[in-house]
Amino acid sequence: MATTPAPPQAPPKPTWDPRRPVQPFPWLRPTIRIRLTLLYGGMFLIAGILLLSIIYLLAASALNVGSDLPFKILSGQVSSKTCNLGPSPLPADELNEALGACVNEQRQHALDTLLSRSLLALLGLAVIAFAFGYAMAGRVLSPLGRITRTARAVAGSDLSRRIELDGPDDELKELADTFDDMLERLQRAFTAQQRFVGNASHELRTPLAINRTLLEVHLSDPGAPVELQQLGKTLLATNERSEQLVEGLLLLARSDNQIVERKPVDLAEVASQAIDQVRAEAEAKGVEIRGERQPVVVQGNGVLLERIALNLVQNAVRYNVPEGGWVEVTTEAQHGRAVLVVSNTGPVVPAYEVDNIFEPFRRLRTERTGSDKGVGLGLSIVRSVARAHGGHIYAQPREGGGLVMRVTLPI
Repeated sequence: MATTPAPPQAPPKPTWDPRRPVQPFPWLRPTIRIRLTLLYGGMFLIAGILLLSIIYLLAASALNVGSDLPFKILSGQVSSKTCNLGPSPLPADELNEALGACVNEQRQHALDTLLSRSLLALLGLAVIAFAFGYAMAGRVLSPLGRITRTARAVAGSDLSRRIELDGPDDELKELADTFDDMLERLQRAFTAQQRFVGNASHELRTPLAINRTLLEVHLSDPGAPVELQQLGKTLLATNERSEQLVEGLLLLARSDNQIVERKPVDLAEVASQAIDQVRAEAEAKGVEIRGERQPVVVQGNGVLLERIALNLVQNAVRYNVPEGGWVEVTTEAQHGRAVLVVSNTGPVVPAYEVDNIFEPFRRLRTERTGSDKGVGLGLSIVRSVARAHGGHIYAQPREGGGLVMRVTLPI
C-alpha cells in the first residue's frame, strides 16, 4: 500500500532581525563633543580638588592648629566674649589652658569656613568649566560638523558639493582637503560612468532593434518556408531576451545611484498598475492575486518604483505552485515608513539561500540563469532601486513554501 508523502516542512526562520536598533535616549549618545567636555571638565575638577587640598594643608600648617600659645599668662584676669573661660579669677595654668583651647577652636573654625567656601567656589567654577569646555569643544569640532554635512549631501548624490574649509593649516584642514580631492575623483568617475551607460545604451539597443525589425519583416512574409519561420521565431525570442537583459543591466546601473529628482508617488497605485500588467499571466497560470492596498505616498521616481512592484509580482507569479497558488500584495504605512509586502505560495525556500536571490544572474540552487522565467536581474534591480530611494528590501521564507518580500521606503 502506497503511503502519502508528507507535506514539505518549512525551513527555519532567519535568526537576524532586519530592523535597526533604536536607542532609547539618543541625546545620551557618547559623541566626541560630550567626551571632550567630560575630559576637560574632569581634568579641571581634579586640578581644583588638588589645589584646594594644597591650600587647606598650607593654611592649616600656617595656623598651627593644636600647638601651644606663643605666650603665657602669669597672673591677672582675662575676659572673653568668644571663649568660655569659666569663673574668674583662675589660676595661671588653667587660664593658659583655656586660652589655648579657645584659640585652637577659632583656628579650626576658620579652616572649616575656608574649606566650605572653597568647595562652593570650586563647584561654581566646575559648572562654568564644563559649560566653557562644551562651547570650546563645539568650536573646535565645528569643521568636523561641516565635513559631516558635506558627506551627507554627497550621500544624496550631490557630488558637486565641496567642504572648502578655511582656517589654519592643521589636521582638520588636511582632512577636509583630502575629502575634497576624493570627491573630485568620485565625481569624475561617476560622470564617466554615466557617459558610458549612455553610450552603451545606444550602442547595445541599436543593433538589437535592427535585428528585431529584420526578423519581423521576414516573419511577415507568408511565402516563407516553415523551417525559416520557426528559425525566425527562435531568433526573435533570443533577440527579445537579449533586449530584456540589456534593459535590465542599464536599469541596474542607473538605479545604483541616489534619486535626485523626487516626486510624490502613491505606492498603492504603483502596485495596482504592476498587478494589471501581470494579471493575464497570473490567470493563465491559475494564480490568484489578492491583498488590500492602502494609499501611502512616498517621494521618488514613479517609473522605478513601479519596476519594484512589477518585478516582485512577476517573480511571485512565475515561481508559484502549479495549482491553487496565490499572490498577496499589500501596501501600508508603518512607523513612519511606507511598506510594500508581496507574499506568495511556492516551493520551500531554505533560509540560507535567501540572500543569494538578490545577486545578479542567480536563482535558487542555480548559478547562471537558463530558464525562460527571466534574465535573473529582477530582484537585483529591486534592491538597487530600493536603496536608491533610501529604502530596504527583506526576504523571508514563508511557512509552507514561498517567500515574503518586504520593501520599506521613507515617506
